[in-house]
Amino acid sequence: MRSKTKTILTAWLVAGTLDLTAAITVYAFILQKTTAIKLLQSIASGVFKKEAYSGGSLMALFGIGFHYLIALSFAWFYFIIYPYLPFLKKSAVVSGFLYGIFVWIIMNLIVLPITFPVLPEKHLDFPLFLSMLILMFCIGLPIALITRKYYSFQTQS
Repeated sequence: MRSKTKTILTAWLVAGTLDLTAAITVYAFILQKTTAIKLLQSIASGVFKKEAYSGGSLMALFGIGFHYLIALSFAWFYFIIYPYLPFLKKSAVVSGFLYGIFVWIIMNLIVLPITFPVLPEKHLDFPLFLSMLILMFCIGLPIALITRKYYSFQTQS
């Protein structure tokens, strides 16, 4: 990839799509904890609060938009910090997994508690590890691999 913008947009679309697909597949279809629409409405509820759950498909679309906006911010951030943190260059897989954990920490320990002051208590259990694994494989890993490809091409030129 020769373009910074194309690299960031590719990382964004791949990671955002993988994460959203994994979340819907795991939580709506496999575990049957929610529906796809409710999951998307819950993302929209970060802005629209309780009204998101009675807003139907429109709120689900807002949820998709907010999800991709958040994914874009994480793809952009990793791309920007990559040249300044040498340990990210050692292994794309390790740095991708670590970035997925970083994303989980930012979302679950900072963003969600600010957005939703009353959240269920977190426990070290299967659902917590599952949510981390989804972010490690679907957000961190693709962003790290796509970003590394761009920067390795730049050093070869």
